[in-house]
Amino acid sequence: MTDINLEGDLDEAAAKKGSGKIVTIAAILVLSLLGAGGGWVVGALLAPGLKEAHQKADAASAASNNGSGKSGEDGKDEEEQRPNLLLLPPITTNLSFPSDNWIRLEVALVFRDLPEEPLADRINEDILAYLRTVSLQQIEGPRGFQYLHDDLAERARLRSEGKVTDVIFRTFVIE
Repeated sequence: MTDINLEGDLDEAAAKKGSGKIVTIAAILVLSLLGAGGGWVVGALLAPGLKEAHQKADAASAASNNGSGKSGEDGKDEEEQRPNLLLLPPITTNLSFPSDNWIRLEVALVFRDLPEEPLADRINEDILAYLRTVSLQQIEGPRGFQYLHDDLAERARLRSEGKVTDVIFRTFVIE
């Protein structure tokens, strides 16, 4: 008869199983360290002057804020910083199709010279009337948004006879 040693076989299997976990953990640690070191090296090679660029940008930003006298603490709003910019009141209306979709738009007009309030009010009304004729499919996607911007800017230029040079979107929400 053969003598079967079950306890010895179980001990060997447990030892192999425990050493397999240790080897796996060690391999994961080594690969993680290699990945982190490789990422650091690639980052250093691809963007060596990134720190200097950030410092130059910060210095230029600080110089422009000091030079123009504008800063967030002074309480100056955007109209005081750019005298040719006029913020229009928010426009909220429904679209032509589907009529249950609403659009909310806040725009600013960039004038060639000083802004004219009555002219801006007429342009605001014109934008509202135009938005009521637009369908959702016309303004879908980036190309549709660009067409909308171009149409509104052209309408503002025509209505103002060239006094308005651009229309800046501040918010654009479709619900």
